[in-house]
Amino acid sequence: MIPNDIKITPQLVAEHGLKPDEYQRFLHLIGREPSITELGIVSAMWNEHCSYKSSKIHLKTLPTKAAWVIQGPGENAGVIDIGDGLAIVFKMESHNHPSFIEPYQGATTGVGGILRDVFTMGARPIAVLDALRFGSPEHPRTRHLVSGVVAGVGGYGNSFGVPNVGGLTGFHSRYDGNNLVNAMAVGIARADEIFYAKASGVGKAIVYLGSKTGRDGIHGATMASAAFGEGAEEKRPTVQVGDPFAEKLLLEACLEIMAAGHVDAIQDMGAAGLTCSAVEMGAKGDLGVELNLDAVPCREEGMSAYEMMLSESQERMLMVIKPGHEEPAEAIFRKWGLDFAVIGHTTDNLRFVVKHQGEVMADLPIKELGDEAPEYDRPWIVTPPQQRIAPESVEAPLSNVQALLRLIGSPDLCSKRWVWEQYDTLILGNSVVTPGGDAGLIRIEDGPKGLSMTADVNPRYCEADPFEGGKQAVAEAWRNLTATGATPLAVTDNLNFGNPERPEVMGQLVGCIRGIGEACRALDFPVVSGNVSLYNETNGVSILPTPTIGGVGVLADVTKHATIAFKAQGEAIILIGETTGWLGQSSYLATICGREEGAPPPVDLVVERRNGDFVRGLITAGRVSACHDLSDGGLAVALAEMALANGIGAAIDALPAGPVHAVLFGEDQARYLVSVPNAEAEAILSEASAAGVPAQALGQTGGDTLALPGEAPVAITDLKTAHEAWLPAYMAGKAA
Repeated sequence: MIPNDIKITPQLVAEHGLKPDEYQRFLHLIGREPSITELGIVSAMWNEHCSYKSSKIHLKTLPTKAAWVIQGPGENAGVIDIGDGLAIVFKMESHNHPSFIEPYQGATTGVGGILRDVFTMGARPIAVLDALRFGSPEHPRTRHLVSGVVAGVGGYGNSFGVPNVGGLTGFHSRYDGNNLVNAMAVGIARADEIFYAKASGVGKAIVYLGSKTGRDGIHGATMASAAFGEGAEEKRPTVQVGDPFAEKLLLEACLEIMAAGHVDAIQDMGAAGLTCSAVEMGAKGDLGVELNLDAVPCREEGMSAYEMMLSESQERMLMVIKPGHEEPAEAIFRKWGLDFAVIGHTTDNLRFVVKHQGEVMADLPIKELGDEAPEYDRPWIVTPPQQRIAPESVEAPLSNVQALLRLIGSPDLCSKRWVWEQYDTLILGNSVVTPGGDAGLIRIEDGPKGLSMTADVNPRYCEADPFEGGKQAVAEAWRNLTATGATPLAVTDNLNFGNPERPEVMGQLVGCIRGIGEACRALDFPVVSGNVSLYNETNGVSILPTPTIGGVGVLADVTKHATIAFKAQGEAIILIGETTGWLGQSSYLATICGREEGAPPPVDLVVERRNGDFVRGLITAGRVSACHDLSDGGLAVALAEMALANGIGAAIDALPAGPVHAVLFGEDQARYLVSVPNAEAEAILSEASAAGVPAQALGQTGGDTLALPGEAPVAITDLKTAHEAWLPAYMAGKAA
């Protein structure tokens, strides 16, 4: 039990993550010394994870509106209208620090938290995705982290009952001390039945719902807002413990209580637990909140006000109930075997009052807890530009077939089947395209519509040129959706960066946000939700800047979609988009040549839109049998992936001009590979020319080999062995 009258010392303030000037700001706000509970509350509300104090002024520049946007940033999740009275609710969040300290529980609670963000809005989750970044395979902790995180993502999603339909898994030494676990959830709701956190009306009951409160996760948000040093393992008690079966019950109870018309406002108890949820509900509604902690269901004896307010125990919700609806609302939750407790009420005094055992433990101005949080315009410097690497200046140390085999067997580009086969990708019965392609695809209810979704970013690009890297991350997500035939509609972002108090890191964040904003405006792809994860560094070494972009798009007819797999023998293979052989920051340069250098490929957003719209039109018209966007590894890797997906080979007899290895492995943007019936090829090339879209016939599908110009054909079986072998061998301890 933590007494409320502990003397507040500078050391205690520092342990709560507040800087001296921030503490003085708080003292000025309340006009006295705080209690320990009040210090805990403000540390939770003013930490980086909850207040966005280093990023807020830059996030405001992002485009967030469109005719189809129902709810942009500021709620539990973003909401877009997809017609027919339906809305899609989605968001991505990080659980990076907890997953490094305790990989299984960190990953499970990351998935659980993002699912709650979605069904808090009144949506039923229909899919999840994950974007994972781990350290060098040679690092002694990497295998342990991969094993625990993947098991955690699968363990929660599989048990909860939602399919995992896509994502990414990458490796780099800069994540050695700070892996990334980004989880994205997507749900469906009626467009006129969205629920919000804004409370309304004085004297309404505030109800605690779900699982009981324990001591797990105390200071979880504060820990997530600090860099790691020595002794990170000691922070295990700040990692929450998840229960997916309890969350499934919570989902069903919440959706039932919403459908019954009992709910005025609802908020997930996520970061900072009861503190953040209660303050946000009251402040958004211009109301005060009074809580009586004696009524909070606890699973541990003797919990203090401080512990209850800061606990991040999982599977909990806070709800404001409509007057007179308390009894039928409680009956619903009791039926599902969940706690339901009236723990407070709304007031008209704009105060946040917390009582426990007859005493006032906290009495703070509720609006100012959020509105008066520090907001920094931190110093930042522009990342120095790197020089363009001329394709002809890069010598080829291996034959192109040898290079291809090495690339598709490398940690970043190898098959991630070992990962996603641990996930249930088919549960609910609406999965159309599962992991392994450009984007996941879900049938919406009984069709005909489909929802395409993806998560992507290239951290090397973002470090070399944050502005172009930010643009490229958005363009890549847009291309992934387009390659399935979907019309991209909106974005959620997860901005993972190092210490923002370092001007060079802050410059990366600012540059990426500006690039993201420019791309989203140019592509009519607004940002409707997201998360910022800063202080991702260990012992002064920052992660690569990793602004993961999650995108969603809609197909009017889900049956008219494309996948990456060649479908038939004897079809024409056409390259859409201009190829210059851009090797700067490419996978070829890094993996084959051992060089991470040069300017990344520039992104022309006008060209992106023109080429993508053309390709989408072909898919929608049913004229394309396969489609794959070109990204990491370029043309050769894309060809190999298309051949591997269905075991159908290809013979390439023409290529764009330039050094052959640069043409095959360069990573120029705005490009797609399509296979089409031969009878369509000439017309498609002619239409592309008329539309100003570069297009070139490369060869034909067929056979059981991949034949590149000037190289001996390589068997599809050899490609498959190279592609599939590395990750299972590594996880079995048989590979570096």
